[in-house]
Amino acid sequence: MTFYDNGDDEVVSDYTIASEYQGYPGIVHGGVLAAILDEIVGRISLIEDFHQFMMSVRLDVKYRKPVPTDMPLHIVGRRESLKGRFGRARGMIYLANGTLATEASITLVQLLDHILTQSDVETLLGWRVDP
Repeated sequence: MTFYDNGDDEVVSDYTIASEYQGYPGIVHGGVLAAILDEIVGRISLIEDFHQFMMSVRLDVKYRKPVPTDMPLHIVGRRESLKGRFGRARGMIYLANGTLATEASITLVQLLDHILTQSDVETLLGWRVDP
């Protein structure tokens, strides 16, 4: 996936999920959808600071519509708040016709400095959002 931000509070990606990731025939596995939402929302803290890495501590997913494999999707991560070490965000997966198929409410926490080694930081610097 390639991620793009709006310079303020949103990260987006247009992506098609291959049939290898189906749970039921022709339908994307729910765990894959949750992982995609986790990934896009995890990048909202990078919009303003490429060194502010955060991770999810709570992920509440609502599966509203089946998501077909091999169909273009529009995926959005939107920051709701970012205060100190904590953040709240929302992730959405839209079908090609604009229907909201899956959404998540996510709580984030900033990684503590002592958790990351220098080699981890160097590796994560390639984990970016394109403007």
